[in-house]
Amino acid sequence: MPAGFPEFRLGSILATSFTGTLSERRGNPVERIPTPQRLLDWLAVSGLAVDSCTHAQLDLAVELRESIHAAATAAALDEPLPEPAVRVINERSTDGRASAILTAEGARRWQLRSGSGIVDTLGVIASDAISIISGERDGRLALCASPTCQAAVFDTSRSRTRRWCEMNTCGNREKKARFNAAHRKQPASSD
Repeated sequence: MPAGFPEFRLGSILATSFTGTLSERRGNPVERIPTPQRLLDWLAVSGLAVDSCTHAQLDLAVELRESIHAAATAAALDEPLPEPAVRVINERSTDGRASAILTAEGARRWQLRSGSGIVDTLGVIASDAISIISGERDGRLALCASPTCQAAVFDTSRSRTRRWCEMNTCGNREKKARFNAAHRKQPASSD
């Protein structure tokens, strides 16, 4: 990872991992793709490597990220999907030229064609978002229970009771805060 940039938070769901490139949305936001090169880095580690990205394409990516977050948040709260977010997601989905392929293990993966670019990768991300927001995939949309995070999470656990975007970040931070608060309230013991 290049010096000066926060680590990526990568999960198994492409669309919600993408929305996680902006974390702590309700606290001190942490932007993880502030430059075109960082977007290229994120795409590469997500299996969608392309050769170049302009600032205008980064702007399209950020617009898609925020649209996915808005629509996923609405879906998690069982509210109507915001029309501008739906429009952006649909536009990005139809602009892309990637193909779904089946791996030998029976998993679905995306294959970019030779000469693919940012628009094609955004199409893949938008398509993934459509599959989770529409209810096509088995799982439940929820929001991270951290009051400073509130990231959209696609819960595929058996019980569908996942509370945190990541246990090793938000979950641990919240558990530590509760532990510290409980210990501050305990009266000092007299020996």
